[in-house]
Amino acid sequence: MKKVILILCLAFGFSQISNAQLAFGLKGGINYNSDSFKDVKDDVLSGAKSKTGFHGGIWLRAKIPVIGLYLRPELVYTQLGNDVTYQQKGSTIKTETSYNFKKIDIPVLLGKKIFGIGNIYAGPSFQYILGSDFEFNDLKEVKSDGFTVGLQFGGGIELGKLGIDLRWERAFSDVENTFANSLSADDVNFDTRVNQIIIGLSYRL
Repeated sequence: MKKVILILCLAFGFSQISNAQLAFGLKGGINYNSDSFKDVKDDVLSGAKSKTGFHGGIWLRAKIPVIGLYLRPELVYTQLGNDVTYQQKGSTIKTETSYNFKKIDIPVLLGKKIFGIGNIYAGPSFQYILGSDFEFNDLKEVKSDGFTVGLQFGGGIELGKLGIDLRWERAFSDVENTFANSLSADDVNFDTRVNQIIIGLSYRL
């Protein structure tokens, strides 16, 4: 009797896995970065203007049995930047430079299909800063405190194997960065917490 129950349980488990309706594919798109500079010590950096960046990666979607939702984890490389006004403390001279940083994003989204072609989803996004730098030579040796967590939510449509979506990302934890200022003895700390609008294209393999 126990063997029969075990066989039935295994059969049920395999049937649920087979019904999971796994899908995976590639994705890429553009990112609009906003509100990225906060809490700058000594007001050395000011006037940050957002720039458009880009992302690319892979995604997986698995339908969760019974409840009608799906889980969509992703692994995405993102590169973002800002145009930044740099002014040495005590000086009236202003210089514009660009601050760029690269990160790995791992969103884990819970979603639901609507009307056959639409999707809505939300979930946490785990991020790790790979590196960052300024284009201005006097701002160098940038060190990033790499790990942060945010929230993504949005929606999109799928037409066959192609999909397009629009998301908003809100950062929860700060990302502390330090750069060595060659014109001053002090290093400068700043927070590059990222809020962004993400427009993506996907292709199901």
